[in-house]
Amino acid sequence: MKTIFFNRITLAILALLFTGFLFSCQKETSSSTDGLTDEQATTYSDESAQAEASFDDVEDIGMIAAEEEGVASTGRGYHPLFEELRLRLGPCATITVTPNDSTYPKTITIDFGPVGCLCADGKYRRGAIVIHLTAPIRRPGAVMTITFVDFYLNRAHIEGTKIVSNLSEGGNIKFTVQVVDGKVTFPNGRGWQYDALKFVAQIEGGATRIVRDDVYKIEGRSKTVFNSGLTVNLNTESPLIKKVVCPWISNGTLKIKINSRVLFLDYGAPNNGECDNKALLSWNNGNNHRLITLP
Repeated sequence: MKTIFFNRITLAILALLFTGFLFSCQKETSSSTDGLTDEQATTYSDESAQAEASFDDVEDIGMIAAEEEGVASTGRGYHPLFEELRLRLGPCATITVTPNDSTYPKTITIDFGPVGCLCADGKYRRGAIVIHLTAPIRRPGAVMTITFVDFYLNRAHIEGTKIVSNLSEGGNIKFTVQVVDGKVTFPNGRGWQYDALKFVAQIEGGATRIVRDDVYKIEGRSKTVFNSGLTVNLNTESPLIKKVVCPWISNGTLKIKINSRVLFLDYGAPNNGECDNKALLSWNNGNNHRLITLP
């Protein structure tokens, strides 16, 4: 049995969140009874998807580390090499395991330093990700808790706690993923709070020990509360499909609700489920849309 690591919706958030770029031919500026223009509603939707990206990227890193550590703990000698993690991050992070043996609970610290570095996947990280494991993550009942020490992903300061619980049983590989007291803040002070609960099930690759052939189905909900007090709720309209070999969600649709407005984010568009960092945000019954870039 293998575990999941999924980035789907990763983070290069930068200034694109605040400038917005329309894929449609015309820009909507009309306002409705909820006091928001169409442009404001679509920008909030874009940023809510980016909030998910921030924590999903961290989860990817945590699950790769936990998977490789778990494999090492079942061998004759305890020597976690973190080869897959190095492929993702490159040489710039310092990785430590305490205690450095096959006993549990244990802590994995991935430290990018106070200055940070550009990682092999093209993302800039600084600070540290701290992973606490109650048992090897592949074991049913295992819990992984991820916290942060002054951690930044590109320009975004990430705070909060992410909890991954292994609920696998009867050969069915599944997890719950929860974000508690999540917070994303940019240098200009703009930011949001974020909480989520998702259910993840493996649908391909479970019969092999090769991580790269894994495919997961993700369902659930999240809530983003902006500094202004406005709340955006996201629910899976159709299950999100995450292939381990792809850094982003490749298919599935999110339903986004802002006050009385409803928008949809299609991860399969515009390339019919191919691996890319694009998703199509639509509103007004599909008459208006914006192509957004996922970090």
